[in-house]
Amino acid sequence: MSATQDVRQLNAHLLALARQYAEQIHDTLGENLVSVVLFGSVVRGETGPYSDIDLFIVLEDAPHGMIRRRALLEPAREALTPVLEELWDQDIYTDFVEIIRTRHEAQHFHPVYLDMTQESVLLYDKEGFMAGVLEQLRKRLQSLGARRKRVGRVHYWDLKPDLQPGEVIEL
Repeated sequence: MSATQDVRQLNAHLLALARQYAEQIHDTLGENLVSVVLFGSVVRGETGPYSDIDLFIVLEDAPHGMIRRRALLEPAREALTPVLEELWDQDIYTDFVEIIRTRHEAQHFHPVYLDMTQESVLLYDKEGFMAGVLEQLRKRLQSLGARRKRVGRVHYWDLKPDLQPGEVIEL
């Protein structure tokens, strides 16, 4: 099997695992769950043995503090621990990395949204909430003439190519 086939196979496996996790999160949180968005290397098809599964999770209501918020996901994570351990036994050291926001917080710009406008998979999206947030940002980026640029494996955003000194950009 070629290296390209290995990457594709790993990528497909991690995407399926992300979908399973989103289902577990929904089973755990029920109506409190608003959105689960996959982003990062799994979506780009650039996974490797140390790739994380990056998720942006939106809740109706959440406690303050990341430790308390992540504790809400613990039953979902525990359900998939055997799958993660099996991957680790195969020298694939993946894990879930979550950014957790409330619906109110998610309405305000977060830097990860930039890449999510180009590369994301909505695994769960009640009432199209995150689809709407990302579409609104896409339109704003288009009106600014923003461009995502890539140098090797690194990419960055030129938010306004014709930016003038002293000009302020609001997203």
